[in-house]
Amino acid sequence: MSERRRVVVVGAGITGLTAAFTLATQRPDLDIVVLEASERVGGKILTTSFAGRPVDCGADAFLARVPEAIDLCRELGLDTILTSPAQKSAFVWVNGGLHRLPAGLVLGVPTDLDALAASGIVSADGIVRAAQDLTRTEWIDSANGADPNGDDDQSVGQLIRARLGDEVHEKLVSPLLSGVNAGDADHLSLAAGAAQIAVAARRSPSLITALRDQLASAKTDPELPVFRGIPVGTQTLTDLLLARITQIDIPVHLSCPVSAITRDGSGWTLATPLGAIAAEEIILATPARPTARLLESLAPQPAADLANLDYASAAMVTLAVSKNSLGVPLDASGFLVAQTDPLPTLTACSWASAKWSHLDDPEVAILRVSAGKFGDTHALDLDDSSLVDALSLDLATTMGIETPPIEWRVTRWIHALPQYRTGHPARVAAWREDVSAEAPGIHLAGAAYDGLGLPACIRQGRQAAAAIV
Repeated sequence: MSERRRVVVVGAGITGLTAAFTLATQRPDLDIVVLEASERVGGKILTTSFAGRPVDCGADAFLARVPEAIDLCRELGLDTILTSPAQKSAFVWVNGGLHRLPAGLVLGVPTDLDALAASGIVSADGIVRAAQDLTRTEWIDSANGADPNGDDDQSVGQLIRARLGDEVHEKLVSPLLSGVNAGDADHLSLAAGAAQIAVAARRSPSLITALRDQLASAKTDPELPVFRGIPVGTQTLTDLLLARITQIDIPVHLSCPVSAITRDGSGWTLATPLGAIAAEEIILATPARPTARLLESLAPQPAADLANLDYASAAMVTLAVSKNSLGVPLDASGFLVAQTDPLPTLTACSWASAKWSHLDDPEVAILRVSAGKFGDTHALDLDDSSLVDALSLDLATTMGIETPPIEWRVTRWIHALPQYRTGHPARVAAWREDVSAEAPGIHLAGAAYDGLGLPACIRQGRQAAAAIV
């Protein structure tokens, strides 16, 4: 055992790397070791060359109006090259065609009903139903006085259907929020999956009024970008974290899964292919099921719950198509698919070369097409070639593309997207409390807990580092 207190970070995705980097730069008194089961760092962040350009296989952007990712990029010297989407609007496939999303949406919830009516997305009856929200003076759901982390959490679908009606939910809110975790917004925890809406819902019986007030009080410059991206690929972020960590002699062991954790006096011993590794404290920045296996004998109840946490699988299919084959102008960032108008295979399509100016090409368009969602394995059951063929049929329907792609790439993310069911924040709080009591010195962080996006995972990595005694 080193004379310095040893902290072992298990998992080298963005959460684990951020935790290790934060400890390395702020706690030189610690002996830090990083263990990663796979052959590379980065987890679900991956960039590879496609059509002669670095194109992300997973996340290609992060929220700009929350600080965590921006701050980390600044710390790594990446802030000077960050870019923002060239297109500020998007479409939804609904009513048999592509309709541009109206201005004034907050996570899909409309705040401008005139713009919504003009969009043609929602019927006249749907507009009348949504407008009823503006005159509501009494709460019709559990949001009144609800604790966002309590057992009275409700689903996104419950709230939106009750406040604004089925059409708004199925044609606007559901396609946006269901797409984030390849799930179903009717079962998505409001507190965990749409915190901004949850806050507004507790402030007024009228959700539209509360969101309008929220937007007015935010005083955010409308010209500021909502999203930022890294033109050389999001993987640059995790590559730089790895470089900074290894530069100061913190070992990062790849292909090194942890098979067990056992007590060792006041500390812990981790069983690995390298042999037994002793540690005073451990950060488990791993998906729910590997975490459950490691906690099974140490904290049985959290382990059982984590083992049962549902995950969705999805495929990201990147296509290069001739611009001459396009049946629609690429004047937006892409399109979502309404719950009312499902396509056989495709769930969303990002027009990557229109969204990002660094991917633009005079002759070739790059599309990033999503397929697969929780409870529907149709797309994932197809081989790569058949999946591309199936998606091409959906693109012919939606975008009029009749010719085969020039180039394609299939990236499968298996059991990659945790499903936040109603009551998720309360369960997470209980898991952490139980682990702290039954296995002190072991800390939980990552996408299974407090959010999927880069900022949320970075924040959890920072928080885990801060929790080290």
